[in-house]
Amino acid sequence: MGADGRKAIFITGAASGIGLAAAKRFSKEGWFVGLADIDAAGLKAALGALGAGNVSVHKLDVRDRAAWKKELAAFGKASGGRMDALLNNAGVAHFGYFEDQTDDEADRQVDINIKGVINGARAGLELLKATPGSTLINVASCAGLFGAPKMAVYSATKFAVKGLSEALDIEYARHGVAVRCIMPWFVDTPILNAGSQGSNENITDSIRQSGSEVYTVEEASDVIWRSLHGKDLHWVVGKAGKRMRFAARFMPGSVRKQLKGLTQA
Repeated sequence: MGADGRKAIFITGAASGIGLAAAKRFSKEGWFVGLADIDAAGLKAALGALGAGNVSVHKLDVRDRAAWKKELAAFGKASGGRMDALLNNAGVAHFGYFEDQTDDEADRQVDINIKGVINGARAGLELLKATPGSTLINVASCAGLFGAPKMAVYSATKFAVKGLSEALDIEYARHGVAVRCIMPWFVDTPILNAGSQGSNENITDSIRQSGSEVYTVEEASDVIWRSLHGKDLHWVVGKAGKRMRFAARFMPGSVRKQLKGLTQA
């Protein structure tokens, strides 16, 4: 079913968490939504919640370049040849000391969090260029503001997404495509339960110990929505994230001392 001239967004990691919340928000705003994920059951549930006339469904592993091309072609056909926004949201985390994480866990984070975003930015450019006023939205993290202990590889991937977004913001302006980088603080998603094979501890345990705030997926999706209507490149989710951004810039020594406390658990 076509999008009947409606604005259209393609969202990765759309079966749960921030991706699903964003899909609901954009659908509510009258957009046609491409739901992309590797979770077939989650996609089926999302389809049921949003309605077949409002979405197209795409089984997509963001590491697969050929699958990106295939699914974006299908989305373009369903959306009437437009993609007003591409939300690179899919991501994974493994929590634990660097030496306790396996090679496979490290590779998985790099492959999905960095390579997956690069694949989307490259594969999506054709449709973005064909849609006046379009935007590439990459989800990074406040872990990309200052390296977080027990999240070393994850932090590295989010620094990379932030850097990629900053570079593409300049490059893609040549094509009339805007770029936004979303940096959430801790958000209540399945990723908070991520641990590693070498540890029973997860991100939730660390948050509980530090007394940090946790924000809702709806708050994150609201920031994503607002980013399309503003001019800033970087968009932080949560007051705690904004405090971290300020401190990382002006008081890095204090941030480093605070984060060291998390390694005493």
